[in-house]
Formats: sequence, C-alpha cells, structure tokens
Amino acid sequence: MVARVVTVAFDGVEARRVDVEVQQVATPAGAFAIVGLPDKAVAESRERVRGAFAGIGLALPPKKVIANLAPADLPKEGSHFDLPIALALLASMGVIAPDALDGWAAVGELGLDGQIAAVGGTLPAAMAAGAMGLGLICPEANGPEAAWAGDTAILAPRSLIGLINHFRGTQVLRAPEPGPVTAGGAVPDLREVKGQESAKRALEIAAAGGHNLLFIGPPGSGKSMMAQRLPGLLPPLTPQELLETSMVWSVAGLIDRGALTRDRPFRSPHHSASMAALTGGGLRAKPGEASLAHNGVLFLDELPEYSAQALDSLRQPLETGEIVVARANAHVRYPARFQLVAAMNPCRCGLGGAGRGACGKAPRCQRDYQNRISGPMFDRIDLTVETPPVTAADMALPAPAEGTAEAAARVANARAQQEERVRAAGFDPDKARDQAINARASGETLDRFAAPDDAGRALLMRAGEAGGLTARGWTRTLRLARTIADLDGSTGVLRRHVAEALMYRRTTVGAQGDFDRQTAHRSETPAF
Repeated sequence: MVARVVTVAFDGVEARRVDVEVQQVATPAGAFAIVGLPDKAVAESRERVRGAFAGIGLALPPKKVIANLAPADLPKEGSHFDLPIALALLASMGVIAPDALDGWAAVGELGLDGQIAAVGGTLPAAMAAGAMGLGLICPEANGPEAAWAGDTAILAPRSLIGLINHFRGTQVLRAPEPGPVTAGGAVPDLREVKGQESAKRALEIAAAGGHNLLFIGPPGSGKSMMAQRLPGLLPPLTPQELLETSMVWSVAGLIDRGALTRDRPFRSPHHSASMAALTGGGLRAKPGEASLAHNGVLFLDELPEYSAQALDSLRQPLETGEIVVARANAHVRYPARFQLVAAMNPCRCGLGGAGRGACGKAPRCQRDYQNRISGPMFDRIDLTVETPPVTAADMALPAPAEGTAEAAARVANARAQQEERVRAAGFDPDKARDQAINARASGETLDRFAAPDDAGRALLMRAGEAGGLTARGWTRTLRLARTIADLDGSTGVLRRHVAEALMYRRTTVGAQGDFDRQTAHRSETPAF
C-alpha cells in the first residue's frame, strides 16, 4: 500500500506542492530510502523519523521503506519534510487511518523524543495549502503564524503522539489563534537632531515619495542619526504589504510565535556584508537584507566601505523590485522593493575639502574615495544631501519646535494625495498600488501628473542639455519634483519644485572637493 500526504517546497516565498509517498517493500529489511532530489537535511530525515518513532514507542516495520518526494525533478531542501514523511509512514503502518490525512498538508521538524520543532516558511505554506483546498498541520510554535492564512484549517500539535491521538479520536487539538499585531520599538524623535535643516527637509521628501537618499558629511554630523529616525516618518504597512513582508520574514524564520508588526522594516547591515548577505543566496538561497527590507528601508552606513560587487548587486532590484538568485538547477525569486538610504564620509579621512581640519589631499582624496561607488549606482539615488559639521552654536540652541510627529503628518498627507490621484485616474488595482508612490511612478502616471509647467520644463531641458541628467535622472527628477509639489500642497509641478529636485541630483566633484549642486532654487538664472 502507498500512503500519501501533501507538503510544500519553497521557491523563494512561493510554496510549491510536493506529494510525499511512502511504500513498504519486502527487502532489504530495515532499509529506509528517501528519493526525489533531497538535500542533506531531507536525507537525514530518515534518522530523525527513526528516532522520533523510538521516542514514542514505535519501531519501523521489518521491511524496506521508500519515501518518494514528487515531483522528482524539484529540489527539496530543509527539515520541514520530517513530519509529512512520518505521517505517511504512520498511515502505511496502519497506526492512523490512511484517509485521515486526506485534506491536509504538513510541515514540521521532528526531535528524537517525538516533539515537533518549529520551522521557517509556515505562513506561505499555510497560504499555499489554503489555495489547494487543504488544511495545514504544523508545529505548535508555528500555529499562531499559520493562523494568519485566513480560512485555512490549522492543526498545531506539540508532539507526534499528540497528533496520532487526535487522528485516532482520543485527543482533540484546538485550532490556534493568530498571533498579535505588535508595535515596534520606540523610534527616536527628529526633534533630537539640532541643525541640519536641509538634511531634515530631504529626509521628509524621501519619506513622502519613497525616494532613495544619500547623506554625505564628516563624522559626527548626524547622518546615521537622521536615517534612524526615518521609520517614524513612514506610514504603517497596508494589509497587503504586511502579508508580503511577513511571508519573506517567515521563510527566513524571523517571525516569533506569530507576532506581526505593521511597522515598516528597517534593515542596517554592517559594511562587511557580502553580496549573498545583501541580495540572498547561500546553500539554500535564503532571502538577503534587501528582501528582508521589502516594503521598508535598507540603510547602508559607510557606503564606500561595502564591496563594489555587493553594491552593484543592488542596482537591478532598485529598478525591478525583485531579486533573482540564479542556481544551476533553479532560479529563486524574492521580492525586494525597498527604499535605499545611505550615508558616507566625503573622503577617507572624513574631513572633506573645506573648513577647519580640511583634508590636505582634496579633491583627489574625495574623488578616489567616492569612485568606489559606480556611476550607475549614484544615478539611482534621488537625493544627495551634504551634512556640514554641527557647530557649537547649533548644539547650544533649544530643541526644534517640530519633530517626528509634525513631519510624519505632512508625509501622511502627501502619501494620501498620491493614492487619491492614482485612484481617481481609474488605474486597475495592481497598477494603482505600484503607481501610488511617486518613486515608482512611470509612463502614463508621470505624463499625467508630473509634467511641469512651461518654466519648469525649460529649466529641466537646460539641465538635460548641459549633460547633468541621464534618461533615468530625468525620470527620477520628475518623480522627485512631484513629491515636493505634494508636500507643498500644489496640484501641478511648478518651476520651484523642479529647481529643488535638481538641486538634490548628484553631479561631479568640483575643484575644491565640494559637490557641484544646481542652485536654481536660489537664483532666477540657473547655473548650468
């Protein structure tokens, strides 16, 4: 007799159906084979299943056991295959009725004492089971997480013997409740930042439109301090964004007892992080920091200290919103629509080319240091802001009148305008969601809502003709100008909005080591 139970294999955040088939054949007695492209963890399931059976007082049958994981050409990775293999084997032995497993999928790792240990990916597994019209059997620790899958029936036993008793009718397992929606930790207030008014303005613009942002300044000028306050300006995750983000975190095994949060992710990897750490990969192609920051912020401090290979690996996801980890036998896709915020010193010594303690090697020192970052990477950054040293006079000032709450209210109002504008345009729901944030707007959305007035267009044309804008830079400038107009409460994009957007575009390092900035917002005659 062949006993069957359904489980899943993970392809990125997608859970693909796998049928576990167990059969007993005559010889050689006591052998246990697992076939169907198992990795090392799956192949070791036979020993964990053998030990778990011994832990609850059962012995394997005196026959050869064959466990087939179909389809055979789909790689199987992870320890979550333990429980479905054990259940199918129990059915083939007659310990539980074969039809008891009808309508169920299962995931879980077995301990040698028969306990069922937590595994990653329970939420996408529950979603996939529901889509197949099945319930899900998962570890007790993962029950609150799986319960977020909606109408999917969930069984969450603590041990294998408890699950056997449930199927034999001597014990009843109650369906778990979804875990709590928790508030994140307290976010530092923007009111604590003294001085740096231009940088705080840029931070607010970045939050309002989801734009990529780079702070450049000497040590101690508040770059990291301001970046850490960005989460307080961002609106909470929408229900759809919460589900998308939670599925990535579930695959990574980072959801604790089913607790979700509507705070946007804020990931800050160390500059020694490898390309695989940032974009995903490794033996089992786990999601990287860029995917864990999906629908949130990826903060890269000391930007030039990252390897060139690691930084350039982010160029594609910054455009497409996803990461494809290529393997010889598969391509694994992870979502990675994040907002990039970075900080760097102007040169290796950190002092720059002007002011007290200026670098004596400027501008060559700055040019060499900043050339560690490729031009295409810089072209994907919408706002580049200098943070000059904070003076003693700045520190002596009282705390600013406005802080995070006031800035967050303006950001929320600007985001509401963006959503209402796209909704009123009648876009289909999928396109509307993607176009409702200015940093992602393109095509028809830009043509309809971000076209500047005649004076603004002339200014933009002069910037482009002067060679200061690539085609990507032109589009990103329009998006940025639209966000500035939203914060200004303007229905149209005016010349002053275009001028401020151009001011934030990075161009070259000048003779004194300072960044050449467009100064159209300060003068009626722009210097192009």
